[in-house]
Amino acid sequence: MKTLYDEFSRQVSKAVTKKYSTSFSWAVLALYPSIRPAIHAIYGYVRLADEIVDSFHGYNKQQLLERFREQTWQALEDGISLNPVLQSFQETVNKYGIDRILIVQFLQSMEMDLAPVTYDQERYNAYILGSAEVVGLMCLQVFVNGDAEAYERLKPFAMKLGSAFQKVNFLRDLKDDYQVLGRTYFPNIDMKGFNNATKTCIEEDIAAEFQAALAGIRKLPASSRFGVYLAYKYYLSLFNKIKQTPAQRILQERIRIPNRQKISLMMSSYIQYKMAYI
Repeated sequence: MKTLYDEFSRQVSKAVTKKYSTSFSWAVLALYPSIRPAIHAIYGYVRLADEIVDSFHGYNKQQLLERFREQTWQALEDGISLNPVLQSFQETVNKYGIDRILIVQFLQSMEMDLAPVTYDQERYNAYILGSAEVVGLMCLQVFVNGDAEAYERLKPFAMKLGSAFQKVNFLRDLKDDYQVLGRTYFPNIDMKGFNNATKTCIEEDIAAEFQAALAGIRKLPASSRFGVYLAYKYYLSLFNKIKQTPAQRILQERIRIPNRQKISLMMSSYIQYKMAYI
């Protein structure tokens, strides 16, 4: 029966989430069970595309990404795919009416990663939109379950949160992006002169987005509110650790949050949530 394949596909996307991101996997567990498979499906999809451009060295990345794009549209048209991750993703897109322009924008940003790009403010904004903000909007369409009014009301907050998460990732991955992949996402910055003053300017922008996003988290449906808040707390903790780390060290190592600290954050966040502090 096809239901067996559907369940297998959802389990594959869940396994991808668990393998690649402990933090996100735990945050998804804090969502209502009814929407967890959809969020796993979205994460699995964007992770596959990200792997193509970030990890598949020695292969024709352009060809692989184009094939992935074609398979995405074919899966959405047919309502089925032999790729389990694409199968669970198309199921989610079709079930929740996810706007396909979001997928177009996401894939455009992935294409920007195929070759080193000098980012001015316009390209930077376009990349953030496609690589992060639209992913937040895909998740939001699941969270509001077809409520168009709620989607439009919460859309700016979801975009701010996605942007903040991505910019924290940029700082966390600065060493590998710059030294291994030859990427510099932050516009108008000479990485040879990257210093604490430059880092502080970037951090001020991120802090403002985190603050703006929190207001939107408070307005989410109960089914998703705590899970998104937990992801917010994980990233905020990482951001605070990065803020306390000198610029030169950021260029030398990847800053991480130990699992034991993530567990502590999960517990304290749950207490704050239950006591209506958010």
